[in-house]
Order: sequence, then C-alpha cells, then structure tokens
Amino acid sequence: MTFTQHLRAVLVLGLPLVGSHLAQFAVQMVDTIMLGWYDTTALAASVLATSFFFVVFIMGAGFSFAVMPMVAEAAASDNSTRIRRVTRMGLWLSVLYALLFLPLMVWSDPLLRSLGQDPELSALAQEYLRIAGFGLFPALLVMVIKSYLAALERTGVVLWVTIMAVFLNVLVNYALIFGNLGMPELGLRGAAIASVISQAITLGVLSLYVVRGPATREHVLFQRIWRPDPEAFREVFRLGWPIGLTNLAESGMFSASALIIGLIGTLPLAAHGIALQITAATFMIHVGLSQAATVRAGRAMGRKDWSGLAVGAQAVVLLSFGAVVLATIAFLAVPDLLMTGFLDPESADRDAVLVIGASLLAVAALFQLVDAGQVMALGLLRGMQDTRWPMYAAAISYWGLGIPASYVLGVMLGFGGVGVWLGLVIGLLFASAALWWRYVHRLRELREAAG
Repeated sequence: MTFTQHLRAVLVLGLPLVGSHLAQFAVQMVDTIMLGWYDTTALAASVLATSFFFVVFIMGAGFSFAVMPMVAEAAASDNSTRIRRVTRMGLWLSVLYALLFLPLMVWSDPLLRSLGQDPELSALAQEYLRIAGFGLFPALLVMVIKSYLAALERTGVVLWVTIMAVFLNVLVNYALIFGNLGMPELGLRGAAIASVISQAITLGVLSLYVVRGPATREHVLFQRIWRPDPEAFREVFRLGWPIGLTNLAESGMFSASALIIGLIGTLPLAAHGIALQITAATFMIHVGLSQAATVRAGRAMGRKDWSGLAVGAQAVVLLSFGAVVLATIAFLAVPDLLMTGFLDPESADRDAVLVIGASLLAVAALFQLVDAGQVMALGLLRGMQDTRWPMYAAAISYWGLGIPASYVLGVMLGFGGVGVWLGLVIGLLFASAALWWRYVHRLRELREAAG
C-alpha cells in the first residue's frame, strides 16, 4: 500500500472511532450539566462518584484493549477460531474483574472518607455507586465488543450505537433525575439508574449485531461461551493487565494534578477543571486515531508486513499532528470563547477564572503535542502486542517525573496552575520519547528476525 492508501485506510477506520469517543465524552458532559441543573450537592457527589468509577473502569478496560490487537492479528491471518477464543476470554476477564471490584462500589463511603472527602458527599457518592457500580459489568463488556468490532474494521456500528447511547442517556436522565414523563423524581439515584440502563441497552444492541451481523455471525461468539479456555485466558490476561495499570498511571496523574492545584487555591482549581475538560475533548481525537493505529499495526503483524506497519505509523502520526495544530490555534486564538460556556456570566470570579484558564490553555499547546505523541506510540505498541515495557515507562514518566515536577513548579516555586501543567508536560514528554524509542527498537527487532 502507498502512503496515501494508508492515510485513507486510517481515516476510514479512525474517524468513526474518534466520533464514538467524542459521543462517549458527551454522555459524561450531559450527566454533569443535568445534575448541575438539578442540585449543586448532587453534582458534587456525582463528580466524586464518577471519578471513583472511572478509575476502577479504566483499569479493567485493559482486557478489552488487549483484545483489539489480538483480534486484528487473527483477522489478518484469517483465523476465526482465534478471534472467537480471545474475544470470549476478554469477556470472561471483564466479568471476573467487575465481580472483584464491585464491593469497592458498594462500600465506597469508608474508602472515600479515608481519602479526606466530605462525609456528606461520600455518603451520597456511595448511594450513587451502589447503583451505578452494577453498570461496571455491561460497561466493560461493551468495551470488549467494541474492541472486537474495531479490530474487524467495523467501526461504523460502534459510532452509531454510541450516539444512540447519548440520546438514550439524555432521555432517561430527563425522566428519572427530574421526575418527568410520569417517572418518580430520583435525583442522583436517577442519574445512576440512567447510566446502568444506557450501558445495558448498548450491550444488548451490540450483542445483537454480533449475532446477526454479516461479518461477525460466522464467529459464533456467544456459542458455548460458558466453556473455559485456559490458554486464551492466560494470553489475554498477560497482555491486558499491563494495559490496565498503564491506564491507571495516566488517569491517576491527572487526578493527582487536581489535588496539587487544590493546594494553590479555589480559582486555579476551577480554571484547571475547565481547561482539562476542553483538552480532554480534543484528546478524544487522538485516542480514536491511536486505536486505529492499534488495529492497523495488529493487522500488519498478522501479515508480517513490517514496511506496511512503518508507513501506517507515519500516516496516523501525520493525522494526529494535524489535529494538534488545529487545537493549538484554537487554544491560543480564542481561549475565552472556549471557556465561556462553563461559567456563569454573573459570577464575580468569572474574569479571574478566564485569565487563569487562558494561561493553562497556552500551556496546553505544548501539552497536546506530547500527549498526542505518547498515545500514538502507545497505540502502535499495543498493536505489536508490547504492553509491559510501556507500563514501566508510564509509571516512571508520570509518577517519577510528572507529578513531582508539577508539585515543585506549581507549589514550591510558586508558578501556580501553569507550573502544575508544565510538570504534566514534562511527564508526558518523557513518556512520549520513551515509547517512541521502544517502537523504533521493536520494529527493528521484528525486521531483523524476519531477515
């Protein structure tokens, strides 16, 4: 394939994945907005609860991320049996993980209090998690099926089902949070129920597609799914647990950065939250392209096409860099416009938050570049089924460098929120450099092994 053909293939595969991640991000935004309309205390409790849920979820999602390159490689070599085996065991591991961590949701109040959280908010967060925690099962299973479909390059259905979930979540939130459409007013509990319903229906629709879809029915994915497969189970576990810990290291770094900025002051923390929401939205573009890189690299591995793997990597990096340039222009040119929708026009602190937020978005120009770089390299390495080395690189870069640098620059040297974000840039920069070095090294090894 030529470079242009690789570019087109990445776009066809990646754009629906980008869209699905943006749609999923919209679900979280809608929950925040609707609970904000309902009650400020409920909103604060939901932020605490969903942050807790996300940390548990993103670690468990490592098994679904492991399924993607394994299915892509098997699909390239036309091995339907292996596709079925690794996907099933990905589903098994997700259920077992959810069973293991569900008690943390049910009895989250003491844990949250031990972390210094407000007792009232901790109790409300536990009330939310005792319902939403059961959504961990469908949420993780959905991730596995989405990875399976993406690896088969069936990303269109992933996009449309995620968009359906957005509208469904809005409708059920409207009914259960506020007591509309003849339903009882349940507030925070209503939001939790809506989340579980949305996840369960999404799982049902995707499962129906897998059973009846023209490209998936041949895999008979759910036939005798109760039968254990120790060999495939070990393979998915061995590849997936380092991905889960890598996810945890990165998400934990951003959570820790909020705690550090909280030491500086309330206004910097508010600006940090807004700026992080904006950068998270643009980061979804790179996450989608990274998953496309995983699939393309996995298929190249199945064909043992090392030149195709390298050219495909160049194509996805070019697309990611283009997105970085556009985001950087927006961050530098119209920061106030990007942040205005998050602030009450009548707030006395509005102008101060906008000034701080604009300085953070200026740093985000660097932030986006290195963050996109590390997630692109990570996607390629996952496609090459190299997950343990990236886990070590992430732990050292994020927690050995990023968080200490954020504390020193932001608190000890007095650079405030800008210093904290510069510390994050340092951590992400080292991660990006280390991961790209590993990619080049692994590609050279594969080429040499092939002669």
